[in-house]
Amino acid sequence: TAIPIDFDRDDPDRKQFGKLVWRGGINLYAKSPFFGGYSALIIGPSGKSLLAISDAGTWLRANVDYDGRKLKGLSGASIGPILGRDGKPLAGDAQQDSEGLALIDGDTSKGSAYVAFERNHRVLRYPFTSDRFGPPDGGLTLPAETKRMSANRGIEAIVPIRIGRLKGTTVLFSERLPDKNGNLRGWLIGGPTPGAIALKNVGGFDITDAAALPDGGILVLERRFRYSEGVKMRIRRVAANDLKPGALISGEVLLEASDSLNIDNMEGIAVHQGASGETVLTLISDDNFSALQRTLLMQFALPDGKPVLAEPRPR
Repeated sequence: TAIPIDFDRDDPDRKQFGKLVWRGGINLYAKSPFFGGYSALIIGPSGKSLLAISDAGTWLRANVDYDGRKLKGLSGASIGPILGRDGKPLAGDAQQDSEGLALIDGDTSKGSAYVAFERNHRVLRYPFTSDRFGPPDGGLTLPAETKRMSANRGIEAIVPIRIGRLKGTTVLFSERLPDKNGNLRGWLIGGPTPGAIALKNVGGFDITDAAALPDGGILVLERRFRYSEGVKMRIRRVAANDLKPGALISGEVLLEASDSLNIDNMEGIAVHQGASGETVLTLISDDNFSALQRTLLMQFALPDGKPVLAEPRPR
């Protein structure tokens, strides 16, 4: 079941938020006890298919439906287990806690993807089909520095770079592994110039995901939670030229939002190109299987200097 949401509850006609344009959102429900906990996702190149992973060791695949350009719902959904090396569903929190997902080849129905797990920290390569996810057939060797990661703050973001001078590089970020200056550690794995990088710590946010942009740059999704102030989210754009070993990256803030707007525990971000050429961002929230949290799916457009027309209002 999908219920439409507005990003600004008090002003549903508002579409501009920071440097992004609201394209619609939905609050998702399902009766299955396996539904929820979604921490990362892939969106097909047309924007009409979705593959997500849950920190309970499951996957969700569905068609993404629209009313014009406005996100409307999901259809044809299926849920299944992520398999271990033995071909059996992962069991126990230490093995199931999948937090990062990145497509290596194929599409949302068949291909291979990297999956990052925390608690037992690892990044594995998973072949998948429309009804099966795994077993894994390889993975990435993590930098020695990742041994400092705490159990619940592992690798959250995996971004293969497919264009430009860093083609062949995979960018990794932990949720919160501070360097000596308190900035957030990341790495360039493989490619022409591997090495460590850092994202400037601005306001005590944690990294929850990242996604590749068509120009070779990346988007970084961040979250901050304090009982005294609720939850916040932020999206930063990092230029391709800023991704180099030893770099301290500030990035450009595209959007920062508190829970005065309609957000939850935003953990996943994916990118595809819209029919009119704009970059479309899809975000998903992790409800932690809690009745107090929600599974939200929402989309924004990044016009990149091009005007994005608002949806016509009904007369």
